[in-house]
Amino acid sequence: MEKLWVVCLMSQWFIFDVIASVGFVSHPVLDVRIPVAQAFGCVVSTSTPVAVLGVLREADLRKSLETKIDGESLFNDGVGYVVFLVLVGIAFPTGDHHGEGFSGAVTLFLQEAAGGAILGAVLGFLVFQLMKRIDDYALEVLLSLGLAFGGYQLAVYLHMSGPIMAVVAGLFIGDVGMRYGMTAETRKYLDKFWELIDEILNAILFLLIGIEVFAVAFNIEAVLAGVLSIALALVARFAAVAVPIFILKPFRQFPSDVIPIMTWGGLKGGISVALALSLPDSEYKPLILTATYVVVLFSIIVQGLTIAPLSRKLGREPDLL
Repeated sequence: MEKLWVVCLMSQWFIFDVIASVGFVSHPVLDVRIPVAQAFGCVVSTSTPVAVLGVLREADLRKSLETKIDGESLFNDGVGYVVFLVLVGIAFPTGDHHGEGFSGAVTLFLQEAAGGAILGAVLGFLVFQLMKRIDDYALEVLLSLGLAFGGYQLAVYLHMSGPIMAVVAGLFIGDVGMRYGMTAETRKYLDKFWELIDEILNAILFLLIGIEVFAVAFNIEAVLAGVLSIALALVARFAAVAVPIFILKPFRQFPSDVIPIMTWGGLKGGISVALALSLPDSEYKPLILTATYVVVLFSIIVQGLTIAPLSRKLGREPDLL
């Protein structure tokens, strides 16, 4: 559980740090209102777990560091979506998103984030109890699939965050459930099943990113804003990773490669583009969409192709995490 709260702390700090850093600093860059700039900051702060997992497999990182980046990316995805809903409700109060002022934003955040986490913990615990009482790998794989899809739909029905529910439930099954509720055979089949799902989703994600280019209207101003946003996002990402680690250093050791690898390994992908596409129609949407696409292309092509050489150059440090 110690590893989990470290990941959670880094994820929450990252989301809000990027909103502040990218959102406010990009205000003059994008020439938009501050609430709209904050919404843009949330869009480019949200990493894509499928893209991250696909790249990490090629990077051949040590298992503990890979787990940290996986977990941070998943929490980032869930929390980022909730914060995005809140900020869009404030920036575009006449849109389809919730927008009832500050109190409405707080209520929405608590309902989506806290509600999703509680629901995920409850469903994860119930499925864990079922898995402890059976010894059938096929049935346990189906239970995990039902937890992911059925739990997500239940969260949506209850107006809670489906991604956060899935992350909490998945971490519960992947940690406690794997150790205490499954046989070695079940663990092997469960890993292979979700590895196949990951490969399929990874292929679909990059296909959709290629298709979405037709929705982007490129112009010099928007491309320049996107290039500047790349630098802002990387600086914010570095601060979001480094500050929690420096805070925790008196209590535990961290290898020196954690900060550069986690900073460079926070990949953006289809989720960021999807959030930009979901913005209400306004004068700002084409600019934000183009800038977001530039950030995503840089993240996938440049960061994605260089994270493995970076990890090799930094060396294989002892597993201290």
